Amino acid sequence: MKKGYLYILLATFLFSTMEIAIKISGSTFNPVELNFLRFLIGGIILLPLALKRWRNEERRFTLKTFGFFALTGFFCIVVSMTFFQLAIGYTKASTVAILFSCNPVFVLILAAVFLREKLTRLVVLSLFVSLGGILIIMNPFSLSDPIGLTLALLAAVFFAVYSVISRYGTKKWRYGGIETTCFSFLIGAFELGFLMLLSHIPSIANFLSTSGFAVFSRIPFLSGVTLESMPMLLYLGVGVTGIGFASYFLAMEETSLTLASLVFFIKPALAPILALFILHEPITFETSAGILVILLGSLLTFISGREVPKIISKKEENPHFRS
Repeated sequence: MKKGYLYILLATFLFSTMEIAIKISGSTFNPVELNFLRFLIGGIILLPLALKRWRNEERRFTLKTFGFFALTGFFCIVVSMTFFQLAIGYTKASTVAILFSCNPVFVLILAAVFLREKLTRLVVLSLFVSLGGILIIMNPFSLSDPIGLTLALLAAVFFAVYSVISRYGTKKWRYGGIETTCFSFLIGAFELGFLMLLSHIPSIANFLSTSGFAVFSRIPFLSGVTLESMPMLLYLGVGVTGIGFASYFLAMEETSLTLASLVFFIKPALAPILALFILHEPITFETSAGILVILLGSLLTFISGREVPKIISKKEENPHFRS
């Protein structure tokens, strides 16, 4: 369990710097290109360890296995992270960080529906409190950048879908966090790369350009890679994407889905502070109030995660125990 908390802390710090690093790199890379590169690098970095664990468990790559990772890669890299990259271009990095952090709300709901994971009253209360904090930050009565906010929320929803599908694989086929992260990244990056190739077909490229989707037309693969941009690209690919996501899923293995989701409840408080010092993005009153409410929701989630094992142990000791 102590190791799990270390994974949570590491993932929290790396994820809290993700939007900031992407914002800094925004003028250098096409957003889809950066998405492709950082997940390809992250997958390659994790590949030796993932293959070692795969061989130790004497697993084989079957059509079903490939299909599973193709599905998780599609929802994570092609859909969720593309929305995420675009959102950072439309609004502040701190705003995207806060809104994306609401994905555990959708994770816990989807996990309860499809994986039949228990939602206690305390968990439900923590979800409503956290959602209240997010609404305070969004301030729907005075939306200044609705496109960026919408893209960030879509990224959160589809990342929740990815998380729940990954969770299903770890429960049904005992896939580890490293393997799930690595193979999802690599296959998802190749899926995105295939779509990038299609964007160079003249008829498709012209259609996208004339339809207002020029960012998806003739997407480059390596145009932003220079000696100056390499350190930030490696930080995003190796640090944030490779180590960060691996730590998140290892935290799931060591603790629980609920406790691992604390990464995204702590991040709304840490990311705006880092953005203030690094990008000089101001923290408004609404943001400060929303952060405090979200931290309260995080505390409730943490308490509920510690109570579940106690309830289970009581049931095991006494079959007539009722919660």
